[in-house]
Amino acid sequence: MMFPNILRKDQEESDFQKIQRFRKALEEAEAVIIGAGAGLSTSAGFSYTGERFQRYFSDFAQKYGFHDMYSGGFYPYETLEEYWAYWSRYIYLNRYMDPPKPVYENLLELVKEKDYFILTTNVDHCFQKAGFEKERLFYTQGDYGLFQCSEPCCQETWDNEEVISEMVRQQKQMRIPTELVPRCPHCGKPLTMNLRSDDTFVQDKGWYQASERYSRYIREHQGKKILFLELGVGYNTPVIIKYPFWQMTAQNPKAVYVCINYGDAAAPREIAERSICIDGDILEVLKTKVKK
Repeated sequence: MMFPNILRKDQEESDFQKIQRFRKALEEAEAVIIGAGAGLSTSAGFSYTGERFQRYFSDFAQKYGFHDMYSGGFYPYETLEEYWAYWSRYIYLNRYMDPPKPVYENLLELVKEKDYFILTTNVDHCFQKAGFEKERLFYTQGDYGLFQCSEPCCQETWDNEEVISEMVRQQKQMRIPTELVPRCPHCGKPLTMNLRSDDTFVQDKGWYQASERYSRYIREHQGKKILFLELGVGYNTPVIIKYPFWQMTAQNPKAVYVCINYGDAAAPREIAERSICIDGDILEVLKTKVKK
């Protein structure tokens, strides 16, 4: 395996010094490639447990016995009416409501004058809601705002905001009206969310266009002063963002790798001298950086 030795902490450098180096690297960068994981939205206040879960899902917790939103998504509901009562509320909260903290807005303030591109495994659409340009975004794992056929019989997706809002408005006793259960217009089978969980994930035309834009961006900026800015990325799917960022930094002597992640900011020893790893809350780090 490449990069067997991971450097997790640098005791000789304070967070203030790291933020100063981050600031300098950002100012000098000819391109900024942002890799965003779940930790970024968590920092923005999109918590799936605790008080936020209890506020919106206490009825589901009492009836079905789960205690976080993630577990609720995997519960074996007996009917589609129950299934969509849960998921419509979940999607409405985590896709159509704005996060309570301005993490994404702070990030946009940092990079809006730079030549940037964003690769993310998040499916909550927070980048576009904050004002990031759609053409500079690649959502690799799907979008809560899209339906796809559960079969799938086709490589199409459909916007779901209108029907999700109706499900939330009309649900009673944790069930939606049967007529609101979404079905594929081609084969009649139930629709599901466009989320990558197995080999039924639909990569539609928009997905391939975004993938090509990202690939083209990488090709056109090879060898330039690139800042790889990794935010809240864990080890669930490291082959999408983390490992490629390490490899591209290693291959480009002008590149700098920045990792901001609460509890697990790390870099390989091979690129340690061109890495800035900040173990902390992304909101607080970006607030410090934005203030200059």
